[in-house]
Amino acid sequence: MRVRIIGSAAGGGFPQWNCNCPVCAAARDGRATPRTQSSIVVRSDDGPWYLVNASPDLLSQLEDLPFDRSGGMRAAPIAGVVLTDGEIDHTAGLLLLRESSTPLRVYSTPEVRDALTSKYPLLNMLETFCGVDWRPLAADRATPLEDTTLAIETFPTGGDAPLYMEDASGPAAIGLTIRDTAVDRTLVYAPGIEALDETVSARLREGDLVLVDGTFFRHDDLVALGLGERDSWAMGHAPLTGEGGTLEALAALDARTVLVHINNTNPILLEDSPERSEVEQRGLVISSDGMEFDL
Repeated sequence: MRVRIIGSAAGGGFPQWNCNCPVCAAARDGRATPRTQSSIVVRSDDGPWYLVNASPDLLSQLEDLPFDRSGGMRAAPIAGVVLTDGEIDHTAGLLLLRESSTPLRVYSTPEVRDALTSKYPLLNMLETFCGVDWRPLAADRATPLEDTTLAIETFPTGGDAPLYMEDASGPAAIGLTIRDTAVDRTLVYAPGIEALDETVSARLREGDLVLVDGTFFRHDDLVALGLGERDSWAMGHAPLTGEGGTLEALAALDARTVLVHINNTNPILLEDSPERSEVEQRGLVISSDGMEFDL
């Protein structure tokens, strides 16, 4: 299995277009590396790429993706899209795929499909362009990715429903356990974790490679800067440090562990920050766009 991180920042990217926090200022001054919004692609040795989450930065992310372009005038770099939730920063890029010459293959939970056909009708709009070939991600069995040796299992990672749902009845986030049945290797992808409960912890321990929520360093990253009223817990992301933080548990995993979905205010984005040093001394990797891993 090959895994490529095509976007390593949280929603809004890094630097965020309207943010003048010290971390975004460092990126504009060349003192930190910019990043696009969170997404990965995966493939088995003999199969096509599959996109996991479709960010608003998708066009530039796919342009940099290596693939065989000899398949005709409309050769597609991906065979389908897998969604971990219904958040705007993970789904808005679907509309950028409307020129597909075949119905767009989309894997999601039924709850995400309902959200994307009712409150936020992206799938309805795509039906009028290329069409949608929706495939359900079941909670009780593995879902094979067509034309690959990969199979996906899901697990709940908590968090609030997207704000556009206007109530708590919308879809929460899921994590993905992606197994390559040809080589018995496992990727665990969880860009949003509300808490490290036993279900989530057990799934993380299964991974040969773990790509996991690194959104906030402290629970009050945004509040302390005066940039928001909700802390990380209210936004469905356990912080790395402080009470209930994930850093110690993530550092104890046997797998190679990589922090993804990093918010633009998170000081671990600064290469000379003490927060980054603390994370790296624990053996964790801070993701950047273009990182690749072979399992």
